[in-house]
Amino acid sequence: MGAAGEHDDAAERGTIVTPSAEFPPLGPEERAALGRIGERWREPRGPDELPVDPTLGRSGRPPRPTRFGRLVPIEMFTVEEPDELVATEPAHLPGTRAGRLLTRARRTLFGPPLSSASVLYERMRKLVALPVLSSDLLSSVAYGPEAMLGVLVLAGSAALGLSLPLATLLVVLMVAVGLSYRQTIPAYPHGAGSYIVAGDNLGRIPGLAAAAGLMLDYVLTVSVSVAAGVHAVTSALPGLAPVTVPLGLLVIAVLLAGNLRGVRTAGNLFVLPTYAFVVAVLVLLVVGYARAAGRGFAPVPPPPVPAAEGLGLLLVLRAFSSGAVSMTGIEAVSNAVPAFRPTEWRNARTTLGWMVAMLVALFAGLVGLIHLDGLVPRPGETLLSQLGRVTFPTGPWYAFLQATTALILLLAANTAFNDFPRLLFFMARDGHAPRRFLHMGDRLAFSNGLVALSLAAGLIFVAFRGNTASLIPLYAVGVFLAFTLSQTGMVVHWWRRRGPGWHRRLALNAIGATLSALVLLTAAVAKFSEGAWVVVVAVPLLVLLFRRIHRHYATLHHALALHPPAPPGPAGSAEGEELPQEVRHLVVVPVARLNRASLRALAYAASLGQPTLAVHIAPEEAEADRFREQWQAWGDHLRLETIVSPYRAVIGPLAHYLEALHTTRPELTLTVIVPEVVLRRRWHRPLHSRVEQRLRAALRALPGVVVTSVPVHLAE
Repeated sequence: MGAAGEHDDAAERGTIVTPSAEFPPLGPEERAALGRIGERWREPRGPDELPVDPTLGRSGRPPRPTRFGRLVPIEMFTVEEPDELVATEPAHLPGTRAGRLLTRARRTLFGPPLSSASVLYERMRKLVALPVLSSDLLSSVAYGPEAMLGVLVLAGSAALGLSLPLATLLVVLMVAVGLSYRQTIPAYPHGAGSYIVAGDNLGRIPGLAAAAGLMLDYVLTVSVSVAAGVHAVTSALPGLAPVTVPLGLLVIAVLLAGNLRGVRTAGNLFVLPTYAFVVAVLVLLVVGYARAAGRGFAPVPPPPVPAAEGLGLLLVLRAFSSGAVSMTGIEAVSNAVPAFRPTEWRNARTTLGWMVAMLVALFAGLVGLIHLDGLVPRPGETLLSQLGRVTFPTGPWYAFLQATTALILLLAANTAFNDFPRLLFFMARDGHAPRRFLHMGDRLAFSNGLVALSLAAGLIFVAFRGNTASLIPLYAVGVFLAFTLSQTGMVVHWWRRRGPGWHRRLALNAIGATLSALVLLTAAVAKFSEGAWVVVVAVPLLVLLFRRIHRHYATLHHALALHPPAPPGPAGSAEGEELPQEVRHLVVVPVARLNRASLRALAYAASLGQPTLAVHIAPEEAEADRFREQWQAWGDHLRLETIVSPYRAVIGPLAHYLEALHTTRPELTLTVIVPEVVLRRRWHRPLHSRVEQRLRAALRALPGVVVTSVPVHLAE
């Protein structure tokens, strides 16, 4: 099947990111059930018999603000189409002064809100998407070679010669995985790459495992990138080393604020640092290799380093898996295809090709130049910083290199800020993550996902105190688990489709899956005791959590889904009533004392025209007698039931009494109307017992019980 055909096939599956994802449409069976329920619906009055004009604007008298809102008269709604109102921007402002001040501050920081129609314009062109989505991938060359050499040097200076063959293998791995993902993009142009690919082709559990690996990868991307960036800063300015943790948390907060402004705005903010870093490293490589050519490319002998471990297969594999962290972020484009301008999959595939080519050039060039200059890792200064000092002994280029390196490392986390919320969106759409992650904020960004990522990354950064060496062993397992499952899923995909050229495509994905699986096993075994066990344990726990969330949503959907109305029969639970003529009411009004609030609640209950019962909880018999006398003085208009609570509890006896009533007649819908005094000032709240809120909380768990309140507002 051609790429365009695959694109159309995926689009038909309804996987486009839209603000309406929070409101999924009804399926055919539910629509049919809805029609059958509507045929049996009978109302006591017609739908047009309303005491107000629901269209507001057609009445000639637009609603005025109340004294609580203190807003100037303004049109809050407009009539765009017949029978459709559209809320204007002022209608979103809170009614309180503090709320409006907070809203203005938020809009100053994050920008004015964007309408839902703007989601089509919040896309990135290739020149913007390249630095935004490649910042993680390209920045990893600043610490990937050092991570590999840091393991090799444990076997002494002589083992550093293995860096070149290992780098060659890593380049082969980069090209193979990059080409594999280039095939994934047109086949699955809707994003969430590994999660969707593995889920579609290998089953739900592999898909969730890939999602868990990606989520851990994104959280660690933020932590590792910020830690490496802060390390680059402290390498140039050692005086800032004591404030590593606060500095890193500040960077995470700045990244969060930038991404809350929206995809396009965040992309424009982070374009320049990435391109500046690429220019700085390319200049470093050109000057460095020119200097090496002047001496005939003769390698400088590295300083003698005593061996701390023997040179064996396990150490070589550890070095290989450590260097493989340079590939983290290679899946970013496949996860964020919907963020591109049309044609999305074509622009995404082109961008990925550029990214892989730049990664190979920078990684191979740096490893080769480090070998030629005879540099070894040492504490307190990164290898890239050492290489800059050797290559640029004078002039401003060393400072420029360090500044751009620090910036791209700090901003490399932005790739995770693009992909993590989008992955959560697709998982929430499938019911494997909380549905709050479907919501788009004021700026059409997935605000809840961004905040969740920032909190998780901040906790890990604090727990490891910003130590890059401690974080990197956690890194490779999660991301290569996702790589392996995604590429294996693509092998199954081509085997099932068998379109033109499927043999070649299957073979390419099989190579990527095999190499990724090799790195996964190597990282899991070789680095298990160094911290990789955390990821090995966390992935199945996350999968279990996702399945429990899905089970909850499946139970909820089954309970709330529309079913054909049951034929008339014996009375059952009030929870199943969907037709107004089948609802049997009993209105219950708890009355503590006869005052304006309780009398208003009683009047409201009686106006509904349904059987009404008043209930009074008395601490002793004498007080119950006094209340009955007051009730008689009022006129005994409604049936009163008094309950003596000798232990002075109110909420418990009332809740159990209502439960007993419901058990006696389960077909009844108990409507509990609670009188409530509304306090305008926050400092007044501690002066009241807030029995209304406690009662509502206790009754909410009872089936067949509806709790509402009749407010009485204080004048001050």
